[in-house]
Amino acid sequence: MKPANSVLSSYGTTIFEVMSRLAAEHGAVNLGQGFPEGLEPPVLLKSAARALLEDSQQYPSMMGTPALRRAVADHALRFHGLTVDPDREVMVTSGGTEALGDCLFGLIEPGDEVVLIEPLYDSYLPIVRRAGGIARLVRLEPPEWGLPREALAAAFSDKTKLMIINTPMNPTGKVFDADDLAFIASLLERHDAYCVCDEVYEHLIYDGRRHVPLIGLPGMRERCLRIGSAGKTFSVTGWKVGYVTACPALLQPVAKAHQYLTFATPPNLQQAVAEGLASPDSYYQGLAGGLQARRDKLANGLADIGFKVLPCYGSYFLTTDFRPLGFEGDDVEFCKHITVNAGVTAVPVSIFYQAGDVRHYARFCFAKKDEAIEEALRRLARFFGRK
Repeated sequence: MKPANSVLSSYGTTIFEVMSRLAAEHGAVNLGQGFPEGLEPPVLLKSAARALLEDSQQYPSMMGTPALRRAVADHALRFHGLTVDPDREVMVTSGGTEALGDCLFGLIEPGDEVVLIEPLYDSYLPIVRRAGGIARLVRLEPPEWGLPREALAAAFSDKTKLMIINTPMNPTGKVFDADDLAFIASLLERHDAYCVCDEVYEHLIYDGRRHVPLIGLPGMRERCLRIGSAGKTFSVTGWKVGYVTACPALLQPVAKAHQYLTFATPPNLQQAVAEGLASPDSYYQGLAGGLQARRDKLANGLADIGFKVLPCYGSYFLTTDFRPLGFEGDDVEFCKHITVNAGVTAVPVSIFYQAGDVRHYARFCFAKKDEAIEEALRRLARFFGRK
């Protein structure tokens, strides 16, 4: 038999699927995979159901329904002061991951260099490599997750086509501030590079911090592609509705990739998301406030058990250092250990680094119902002898 594609076949099953299967096998409370619970707006679900029964079920425009494209543009103006042409600068995708793929396949030529910041979302590197790009990795180190400016500058060269930035960031919970973004913008201008901005957690931000889109900084309007996700904003990850905002010159090649991947996204879901994006401020404030309360509940409970909990300012993930508990194995062993023996699942942070050398941190998802968080804490406290 002739071999399959050497890039994609070299990767194993994603750790999120592995840990979720293990959690199901052992009846564990799954705080590993990042799917939220109990946060879906009922009005959004009713809107999708109504559109399914009453509206067209045929192909929408491959760029997205006019209503959703307008809603994305209105949302950008309302929350970030960005003026966007819904007809020429917005494209709807089947989820944020497809949007990433479209951007990378549409822009990367074989041999182009791509700057990536570790720890990184697991789909970035396979897509870059499959597109023929050469990854240049820059590391953020726990527990501070500070941006190493000298290393980042050194990663750029005349061969750099683009970089990817994720803010708020999974798994660190870091929110890049205006100074970090200004430094990144200076590198993009100096090296005539683009930036794919993964901003799917833009409304999941805490402690009074503010999300600043890189595309809004001086000189960045023609260099950035901004990715959003209804799955994260409305806690409907199974819907897989995303959107890309970029100037026409950048969006055109991205749309060419999109038309040969998914082409279109279910129209009833697009209609519901269009209505959802127009939700009052109280919805967005309630989402962030509710998740912050869940974060604090889980963080305080884990700290009481003995974990060292790192700060989290965005997304819905907490990173913890488990060394104070006395466990002597690595993070993969620890996450399997607590899944099987304590009945609680987390994800090892080493999988977000290519070197795999950050070995004593575990990521927990706090976008769960209070009763799930409380049960997980009870199980962990009992297992580690803290209660």
